Amino acid sequence: MNILDKNLISPVRGLVALALACASWSAIAQDKPWQNMGRDATPAEVKAWDIDVRPDFKGLPKGAGSVDLGTKVWEDKCASCHGIFGESNEVFTPIVGGTTEEDIKNGRVAALVEGAAVTVPQRTTMMKVATLSTLWDYINRAMPWNNPKTLTPDEVFGVTAYILNLANVVPADFILSDKNIAEVQQRMPNRNGMVFHEPLWKVTGKGDVKNVACMKNCEVDPKVRSFLPDFARDAHGNIAAQNRVVGPVRGADTTQPAPKGPVGSVPPPKAVVVAAASGGASDVKALLGANACLACHGINSKIVGPGFNEVVAKHKGRADLEAYLTGKVKSGGVGVFGSIPMPAQPQLSDADAKAIAQWIAAGAK
Repeated sequence: MNILDKNLISPVRGLVALALACASWSAIAQDKPWQNMGRDATPAEVKAWDIDVRPDFKGLPKGAGSVDLGTKVWEDKCASCHGIFGESNEVFTPIVGGTTEEDIKNGRVAALVEGAAVTVPQRTTMMKVATLSTLWDYINRAMPWNNPKTLTPDEVFGVTAYILNLANVVPADFILSDKNIAEVQQRMPNRNGMVFHEPLWKVTGKGDVKNVACMKNCEVDPKVRSFLPDFARDAHGNIAAQNRVVGPVRGADTTQPAPKGPVGSVPPPKAVVVAAASGGASDVKALLGANACLACHGINSKIVGPGFNEVVAKHKGRADLEAYLTGKVKSGGVGVFGSIPMPAQPQLSDADAKAIAQWIAAGAK
């Protein structure tokens, strides 16, 4: 083969290689593997998830519920967490309270206005919520907490009507429905409380970077509107042990006396890493707190589930009490103290579950 032949072969090889490469990329482009993954949701699946109710009440199903119906549903499925009259308990914040007839008339809760002379110890749901659709939608999709999405539309209308009646928005004989809910919206106590902040909605908006809020040497005018009695300070275990060890939020160390100075005048508590219980009462309380047991059980009183002292009293004299309680702690159950189920706690080790059971059997002190 002469030099001329070699010079001709080299460009041909390059063209062939380029053609093969283009063909390969073309095949890859035409056969994207991710195009064959999954499937389109069926109309029934979309319908099951597409349940949101908007401020203009689009998405609201047809139905109606009276205050009387709502009362029955509330007492059966809601009162155990939120109180008979929406006053709530130790765990959940109150739903009703803090609103007045003037608020209903003006559409702005006076206690929420900056610098207002009217103050309340705690902000309730009816004080804050501006749109009735929000209240209806949340009840419909998330309640009851142990069995969400099981209420019928009529029951949701009834429960919503019951809450509105407690807040004096509707009378006791009222029937809330998809036909009149827009009219009731005009009586929501904080319907005019929403603020349109332009920078959050418009790309061309300017942020609030020229505010005049006090940033240093601010006047301190503490006003104590509520406090926790000393005897109840550690009722739910050490709050500091119930927070994650990452992030800025730290709970109060309730094993120590309450600070005397104003908020921010003492160093923040250090993060507490909860170790496995060794059998001591303080260790067990920390274990209870870390596993959210104290969200449903008080030590001396019922919250959602029975107080630990009630458990001791009910099973007093049982020979296998420790073993029985260990099993209940791990596997959960329902029916012993009512219809609200206690979820299983598989994350607990056998040793921790036994430590909790021994503490309860010894009197829960």
